Amino acid sequence: MRILAVSGSLRADSYNTSLLRAAIDAAPEGVEVELFDPAGIADLPLYDQDLDAGDVPLSVARLREEWGAADAILFATPEYNGSIPGGLKNAIDWASRPRLEAPLMNTTTAVIGASPGQFGAMWAQADLRRILGIAGARIVGDELPVTRVHEKLDAEGRLLDGELFERLRLLLSTLAAEAISTRVAA
Repeated sequence: MRILAVSGSLRADSYNTSLLRAAIDAAPEGVEVELFDPAGIADLPLYDQDLDAGDVPLSVARLREEWGAADAILFATPEYNGSIPGGLKNAIDWASRPRLEAPLMNTTTAVIGASPGQFGAMWAQADLRRILGIAGARIVGDELPVTRVHEKLDAEGRLLDGELFERLRLLLSTLAAEAISTRVAA
């Protein structure tokens, strides 16, 4: 079982990317969590239906291939102005096309988010869950808002909070189980 971990943050010292690195460590037996390179989002052109006709830009083809090859996707989003970052929305727009063959269509996904504030990117997580659902993805598990994330990571970005680690492990178990059941049903 391969879960692709996608951070909505492009920042080098991103809390959300650190949270996804913790997910790699929290993965239950039989589950591999692989971090998607944030450059894969940064290099995308803005979605343009004219660019989506015929041969798409190489960065788009790579994103679609990598997201489409995953058994499931775990998204981690920061909150920018009360919603998800524009780069993440743009990546989802590219991955939601072509409609019936899109990498996100029927893909099992989960959403987490972190912020240094006291709300843990809750609005962004709610928006991301809605956007993914409209794009055709299957969203499983509950939101996992990580508040005051800077207090829950060490200087190297490793997770210090044992309870959060276990909640992350449980979410990964749920995500993997749902992805397996979806594959069996198909």
